[in-house]
Amino acid sequence: MENAPLTDPFSRAISYLRVSVTDRCDFRCVYCMAEHMQFLPKRDLLSLEELDRLCSSFIALGVRKLRVTGGEPLVRRDIMTFFRAMARHLDSGALSELTVTTNGSQLARFAADLAAVGVRRINVSLDTLDADKFARVTRWGRLAQVMEGISAAKRAGLRVKINTVALKGFNEDELFRLTDWCAAEGHDLTFIEVMPMGEMEEAERLGQYWALTDLRARLVERHTLLDLTERSGGPARYVRILETGQKIGFITPLSHNFCESCNRVRLTCTGELYMCLGQEDRADLRAVLRASPEDAPLHDAIREAIARKPKGHDFDYSRAHVSGQMSRAMSHTGG
Repeated sequence: MENAPLTDPFSRAISYLRVSVTDRCDFRCVYCMAEHMQFLPKRDLLSLEELDRLCSSFIALGVRKLRVTGGEPLVRRDIMTFFRAMARHLDSGALSELTVTTNGSQLARFAADLAAVGVRRINVSLDTLDADKFARVTRWGRLAQVMEGISAAKRAGLRVKINTVALKGFNEDELFRLTDWCAAEGHDLTFIEVMPMGEMEEAERLGQYWALTDLRARLVERHTLLDLTERSGGPARYVRILETGQKIGFITPLSHNFCESCNRVRLTCTGELYMCLGQEDRADLRAVLRASPEDAPLHDAIREAIARKPKGHDFDYSRAHVSGQMSRAMSHTGG
């Protein structure tokens, strides 16, 4: 039983874990969080050692890809200790990929270190190439710092994918500027549809919802798009722009188009395991972790949770906090 692959009730092998290492961020993006956030007390957070033990348990049970997220993961104190710990699983071959989703603010500091431990590609959340608009949407961010970080990542040999939240009335006019810049820099690009509803009044003032069907239709006016059949078990659908050769992804959170092949689960920085991004059912792994130094109860708890993974998501948009959660989660999504 211990060596059996981690499989849900619908025979989907769970091979991809997204783990949040902190709820903190040095930006306050208007569709993501309030400007004056109350962050979790330190005692509620998993320590780096606990994160290591939890992620190592998932890897022992068959997880092959680990994506590190936040908040902003690179603001977590001593975060490279955790990355170096995970590198041992890359070295052993147990883990095939270690990736990061970041806002890019700390990449100038960490890109070379990430490359050194075996990270090969990263996702950077970037909604605009205009410095003033960037300051507006992130509230606290500086575009020059992020661009410097992306350049550092490129120099370090990291492959960069840009994640852009489509915001009506905000970055519509930058569609071709963004795609042209990514083509010139060799970055893949994924557009993410923001939720029509949210908990941020400022986000509503931005106009917010820009349907990706409309965005794609505008791309077609200038480019030839080839639909790609590749799937990562995740929410993105991909096309290739024939004129530039670049890959463009589209993530529509409302869609069920990826549920049947979903191979992922999400672990929060407090040790809660969400078996489905669009369901509120979760398992408290922190309690199990702290109750015993033995790994067997933890492995049992993980298997029990995966046994509750639903066939697909079923969002209830009457609950504003679910919508806010989806906006945050999808803005940090990676393929």
